[in-house]
Amino acid sequence: MLSPRWRRGVVTATAATTALATLAVGSALADGTASPPDPTPSVRDGRTQPTFSYRDAVREHLTIQLAVDSDRDGALDRAGVDVIRPRETERGLKVPAIIESSPYNDTVGRGFESETKSWDANGAPRTFPMHYDNYFVPRGYAVVQVDTTGTARSDGCFTVGGASDVAASKAVVDWLEGRVRGYHADGSEARADWSSGRAGMIGKSFDGALANAVAGTGVRGLDTIVPISSVSSWYDITRSRGAKHWEGFSQYLATELDSDPDEKCQAVRDDLRAGEDDASGNYNPYWSERDYRAAPAPEVGRVRTSVLAVHTLNDQNVRPNQFAHWWQGLKEQGVPRKLWLGQYGHTDAFDFPGRRDLWVDTLHRWFDHWLYGIENGIMAEPRVDLQTGPTTWTTQRDWPARSTSVALHPGADGSLGLRPAPSGTQSFSDLKVSETELVTDPTTSRPSRLAYVSQPLTGPARISGTPAVDLRLSLDGPTSNLTALLVDYGTDERIDVVRNEPQNRLHDGVRLLDRESCHGESVETDDACYRETANVTASHPVHVIARGSLDAQNHVSESDPQPLVPGRAYQVGWDTLPNDYVVKPGHRIGLVLAGTPAEYLYFETATGARVTVDLAASKIRIPVVGTALTSADFTRPKPGETPWRGPSTAPRPPRPTLFH
Repeated sequence: MLSPRWRRGVVTATAATTALATLAVGSALADGTASPPDPTPSVRDGRTQPTFSYRDAVREHLTIQLAVDSDRDGALDRAGVDVIRPRETERGLKVPAIIESSPYNDTVGRGFESETKSWDANGAPRTFPMHYDNYFVPRGYAVVQVDTTGTARSDGCFTVGGASDVAASKAVVDWLEGRVRGYHADGSEARADWSSGRAGMIGKSFDGALANAVAGTGVRGLDTIVPISSVSSWYDITRSRGAKHWEGFSQYLATELDSDPDEKCQAVRDDLRAGEDDASGNYNPYWSERDYRAAPAPEVGRVRTSVLAVHTLNDQNVRPNQFAHWWQGLKEQGVPRKLWLGQYGHTDAFDFPGRRDLWVDTLHRWFDHWLYGIENGIMAEPRVDLQTGPTTWTTQRDWPARSTSVALHPGADGSLGLRPAPSGTQSFSDLKVSETELVTDPTTSRPSRLAYVSQPLTGPARISGTPAVDLRLSLDGPTSNLTALLVDYGTDERIDVVRNEPQNRLHDGVRLLDRESCHGESVETDDACYRETANVTASHPVHVIARGSLDAQNHVSESDPQPLVPGRAYQVGWDTLPNDYVVKPGHRIGLVLAGTPAEYLYFETATGARVTVDLAASKIRIPVVGTALTSADFTRPKPGETPWRGPSTAPRPPRPTLFH
C-alpha cells in the first residue's frame, strides 16, 4: 500500500470512471435543452483512448515569467513555452500536462532523428519534436515543451544545469498551478485554465536531468517524471573522483546549444569555465549547484513524484552510476518507481530494438495511472525490466538483485583468488594508453598495468550492482590516476557500442532501418512516424564488465584533495561503474589495475608516477547473485603452469562525445 505521501497520484477505478464521466454532461442552452456533450477522455482496458483530434488541437507559443536574471541585464528572464492541447479544452475540458524541457529544441535536435522545433510566420508552433504530442494529445493530454534559459525562444543565458536552467522548468509547473504568470505574444496574460492540476515530466539526457532536478525541488503539482539516460550529478559527467573525462565542458556545451551565442552571454560562459575548475578537478560549490542528489541543490530527498526511469549499462556518455545513485536515493525515500535497464549505449527506450510497442504502451499506462488516476495494474507488475542479452529481457522485483559480496584478491603469479596473497608487492606506472592495450593478453608484462585472471568458471556468475576496489599502495610522487577494470575474458556475441558513425547509421549498439513505425496521429508539419531500429552485435574475446577511476589525491575527499607523501602506504578505495552482467561458464574473470585509459580519461594527463600495490592487502569486491562462484574457479595454478591462455585482441571503446 502506498503511504499518504503518494496517494495524490492514485484514485480508485470507480472514482476515475466517475470523474471522467462527469465531463460528458453537456451544458444547458438558453431554451432549456441540453447541448450535445463534448468529446471526453474515454478509457478502455485501463488506457485512455484516442478521442480527440490532433489536427484540430490548439497550438500556442507563450512565455512564462521567471524569477531569475541569468543574462545579468537587469530584467527578469522569461521562458519560451510551446503548448499543444485538445481543442475541447477551449470549452471546459480539463487535462493533465506532459512537460518536456530541453536545450536541444533548435540546435542539435531531439531523438534518434534529431528533430527540432519550428514555428509559423505568426510565431505559433508547427513542429513538436518527438512523438509524445502525436500520441498523447488525442488521448486527452496537453504537451508542454519548454526551451531552457538561453536557448531557442527563451530569454537569458544557458548555465548547463545550473539554478536558472532548473527555474525555467519548475516555473512551468508553477504556471500550470496558477502560481506564476504566463503571457501571449500580444502581452495579454495566458492562464492554464485548461489544466487538471496534474503534470508529468519526461526527457532523455539533459532533458531527463531537468526532470530529475525539478522533482528534486519538491514542487507541488508535479506528479511523475520519466528520466531517460539522465544526469543526476554534473560533476560525475566530467569527473571520476577528480580524474577528468572533460575539460571546458560547460563552456563548450553552452556554446553548442545556444543558437544565438552573442556577446551578452560571454561573461556567463567565462564564469562556467572558471567554476568547473579544470585545473584541480575538485568538487566545489559550482558542482554542488548541479548535484541533484544532495542538498542544497534540488535533491533526491525532496522528491514527491513517482519515477519511471530508463538507463543503459553501456552508456559511456551519461554513465550508469548517474542512474544507480539516483535510484538508490529514490529507494531510500520509498518513492514509487519503475525501471527499464538495457545494455545499449546512450539510447532512448523508444529505440530499443523490438521493444518500441511495449515501451509506448508502458509509458501510456504509466501516465494514465499517475495523471488520470486510472488503476490499470502497472504498479502491481515487477518493478524492473532488465536486458540480459542482445535479444533477451527478464523482469525482477528491484535492482540490483540480491547478491553476496565476494572479495577477489590479486596474486603474485597473475592469478585472481578467493584468498589474499600471503605477501608481495607489484608495480605499474601511470601512463596514458588505450584500454585495448590494458586488457589485451593479461599474461604479458606491461609497464602500464597489472593484470590478474581467474581459472575458467565452472558455472555462470551473475554480477549485479557496483564492484568496489580496495588497494593498499604507495606512490613515488604526489599523485597518480588510478583505474580498475573488471574484465570478462571469453568470446561471446554482445551489443557492439560504437559512436560517431556517419549519418547516425550506427549508434550505441543500435542501427536505423529504412522502415518506419507510427505512434499517434500525423499532420503535414508533424508526423508520428519514426525509423525502426535493429541491434548491432559483434563477437569479441574480451569485454570490460566494469571500470572505475580516480585521482589518488581524492582518495579521502573530492572537495579537499591532499597530495600523497611519496613512499608512504595508503589504503585507497573507490567504486567502479555498476553493471548487471553474466560471466558464462568457461570464461575467466580478470582484474586490471592501471593509470590513465586514453579513451575514458580523454582530457587527463598521466603523471608517470610509479604505483606499488601491496598484494596481501588489496582486493576487489564484486556483488554476485547466488553462489555460482566456487573455489575451483579460483585455484592457484600449479608451479610452471600459466594461469592464462586466451585472446589477444579487444574492442576499442569510444571517446567522449556530445551527449544529446
